[in-house]
Amino acid sequence: MDFRELQEFCETGTITPGRMRAVDKNSMALGVSGPQLMEAAGLAVTAAVRESAPSRVLVLCGRGNNGGDGLVVARHLQECVVDVIYPAYGSATPGFLAQLDSLRACSAALHAVRLLAEVEALAPLFEQADVIVDAMLGTGVEGTPREPLATMVGLMNASPARVVTTDVPTPGTRSDLIVTFHRPKEPGGRVAEIGIPLAAEICTGPGDLMMLRPKGATAHKGVGGEVLVVGGGPYQGAPYLAALAALRAGADIVRVASPVALPAPDLIHVPLAGNRIGTEHLETLVPLAERADVVLCGNGLGTESHAVVTALAPHARRLVLDADALRLPLPAGNETIYTPHAAEFARMTGGGALPADLAGRARAVRAAVPEGAAVLLKGAVDIVSDGARVRFNRSGCPAMTVGGTGDVLAGLTAGLFCRLSPFDAACLAAYASGLAGEAAAAGRDAGMTATEMLEKIPQVLYG
Repeated sequence: MDFRELQEFCETGTITPGRMRAVDKNSMALGVSGPQLMEAAGLAVTAAVRESAPSRVLVLCGRGNNGGDGLVVARHLQECVVDVIYPAYGSATPGFLAQLDSLRACSAALHAVRLLAEVEALAPLFEQADVIVDAMLGTGVEGTPREPLATMVGLMNASPARVVTTDVPTPGTRSDLIVTFHRPKEPGGRVAEIGIPLAAEICTGPGDLMMLRPKGATAHKGVGGEVLVVGGGPYQGAPYLAALAALRAGADIVRVASPVALPAPDLIHVPLAGNRIGTEHLETLVPLAERADVVLCGNGLGTESHAVVTALAPHARRLVLDADALRLPLPAGNETIYTPHAAEFARMTGGGALPADLAGRARAVRAAVPEGAAVLLKGAVDIVSDGARVRFNRSGCPAMTVGGTGDVLAGLTAGLFCRLSPFDAACLAAYASGLAGEAAAAGRDAGMTATEMLEKIPQVLYG
C-alpha cells in the first residue's frame, strides 16, 4: 500500500476516547511503542509550558498513562524548579512506573501523597507555581475525581498559575491551554502530532478488537444476540458456514431458514418446503426476521429468490446482505451491511468496473454507500465505508481464495453486528476473518478450507 495516496482518508475533527485507545494500540502494533508515544506527548506539553518562560512548575499526575505524560514533562523541565505530586497508592500503568523510575534520577521534587492532609500541606506549591501541568486523568474518565486528586483539583483551580492540560482536562478543572494528542478529544485545544502512523487510523488492527466488551457475570442466553440466516436452495453449504461463523463470532442463537437441512446440532434449522426460497415462505420468515437481532440473506440463495429478500428486508432491524442478495433493486433494513466482492459491487450499484488503484476504489465505495449502511468491499485489501469514513483491511492470505470464505465473513459480520454499529462490525469482521484465515492456512498458500477458519474465530476475537 502506498500511504501517500491514502492521506485523504484520514479522519479529522474530534475523536472518541475509545477510538483513540484503538489507534494507540494499532500504532504500537505497527512498531511505535508506548514509551515512544508517551515521550512525544510529554515533549509537546513541555514546549507549551516553556512558552511562558516559567521559573517554577508544578506537575499534577495520576497513576495512568496521562500521568506518565506529566512525568515526561517534569523530566524535560529540569532548568526550572519542578515539583511533582501524585497519589502514592492505587494501580499504576507500566508506562507511569517506568517514567517515575527515570524521574527519580532527576532534579524534580517528588511528592507521593496518601492523605488529604498531605495534599493540603503542599498548598504553597500551588501558590508559588508559574505553571501547573494537569496530567491527573486521561481520556475515558468520567465523574468527579476521588481523593487525593479532588483536593489537588481544588487547589489548582484556586491558584494564579497558568494551567496547561495534557490531552484532556481532569473533570472539574480549569485550563488555560489544552495540548491534545493526534486529534482533539473535545472542541478547543491545540493539537500536537506525536508520530502515530497513518495506517494506525485508516487501517484495521488489533485496536479494533477493543470494541468488543466482555459479557458480564450475570449474562444469560441471548445476550450475545440472535441471528437469522436465510439462504440455501441451489447451494446448500453456504448458509450453514455463515451460521456457524455467526455463532463463533459471539451470537448466542442462530437459526437457518433453508429448504435443506444439514447436520449441525448447534444451529436451529427452520425447514422451508420446496427446492427454492420463494414468497410463499414469507409467512414463516417475517416473524423470525422481526424477532432476530440480525438477519443475514444471500448465502447459497441463487438468482430466483430476490423478491423474497426485498420483501423481507424492511422487517429486519439489522440486515447483512451477501452473495445473491446483492442485486437491484437493492434491499435495505433499518441498518444494513453489504459485503460484496468487486463483481457483486458493480451488480448492486449498476455501475461499471471499479478503478484499479486503491484510492479510486475507496472513493467509489464511499460514494455508493446508502444512508444508514456500511459497505465491506472484499479484495486483496478490503475497503469498508459508511459513506463518510473509510477503513482498509490488510489481514488475510492467498489461501482464502477457496470457496466458502466469503460465507464465513458474512456470518462473522452478522454475529458482530448484534453488538456493534454497521461500520464497526464490518471493520472488525474483515480484520478478524483475515486473521482467522491466516491462522487456518498456517503459512500455506493453498489447501485450506473455509470450515478450518471457524475454529480460529473465537481465538482471534476473544483469545
